[in-house]
This record gives sequence, C-alpha cells and structure tokens, in this order.
Amino acid sequence: MGTLVQFPQRPKPKSRFRRANFWLKAAQALALAVAVCFSLGATDASSRFTDLGHRMMCTCSCAQLLGECNHVGCPESGRMRDELSAAIAGGSTDKQILDSFAAKYGATVLAAPTTEGFNLVAWIAPFAVFAAALLGTILLVRHWSGGRSQLDTEPADCELASLRNRIRRAAGEDGGY
Repeated sequence: MGTLVQFPQRPKPKSRFRRANFWLKAAQALALAVAVCFSLGATDASSRFTDLGHRMMCTCSCAQLLGECNHVGCPESGRMRDELSAAIAGGSTDKQILDSFAAKYGATVLAAPTTEGFNLVAWIAPFAVFAAALLGTILLVRHWSGGRSQLDTEPADCELASLRNRIRRAAGEDGGY
C-alpha cells in the first residue's frame, strides 16, 4: 500500500480566546459597577421616603397612595408623611416602618397585602383563577372539536350520491346542456 502522509496540525489561535476572556471579564465588571450604583441610590433617604410612601395608602378615604395623596385639605397625609420621615431619620428598617404603620392604622394602610399567612391567598388567587379558566377553556374547546370528528358522515354521503344520480338522470334525459 502507500505510506500514510501526516499533515502538520495548525495550532489553535490563543489570541481569540484571550479576547473573548477579556470581553467576558469587562462585561462582568460593568455589571458589577451598575449593580453598585443602583444599590447606593437605594439607601438615600429621599428615595426610601418615596418608595415607602408608594407602599402605603393614605387613611383619609381618598384611596390614593400616601406619596401621591393630593386630596385638598387632607387631614391625614401630612401627619403620616411626617411620621414616615421621622421613622426613616430614626434609622428604622423598611419592614419595621411598615409594621409600625400597620399596627397603628390597621392592615388597610398597606398598599399591597403581606406575603404571610392568609394574605398570601391574595397573591396566589389571581394566578390560580387564571390557570383554572385556561384549563377550562382548553377542555371546552377539545370537547367541542372532539364531537365533530365522531360525526357519522355516511348519511351525508348517501344523500350526496342520490343527488348526483338525480342530476345525471336529468342531464341524460335532456341530452346534456
């Protein structure tokens, strides 16, 4: 037979992997810098005041968020905002502030229900109702479309065949068109 010829293998370019590694590390550093910038802004007292003000309701029956209450002459929002500012200045955590307002004004002061105990139902129920409605719709559509495939098509075929025969006989008697 012949001799086996071996060709030299090209070395893989290392520079391509170095460039990819560089860009990967650069993207990671950028993501870290963005995360640090956003986390620094979250500790600002005014942003905490805004955030907490939008997580509570005004108790003056205006049905607005505490931070958005524009009820003319509202007797509650000014006092509640002052309490919120004092709690933030006092160094209380967000959970402590929300708990103290809920204890003082009742659970209706919270704009959203808590995720504990029976209040968890308020978070789960909409998704459960949506899933049940979707399942019911799918089953109903399957039931409706399943009935059509089981129809007996033979009577329609017999009627169609007799109609064709009558047309042929009529055309044969007339001698065509």
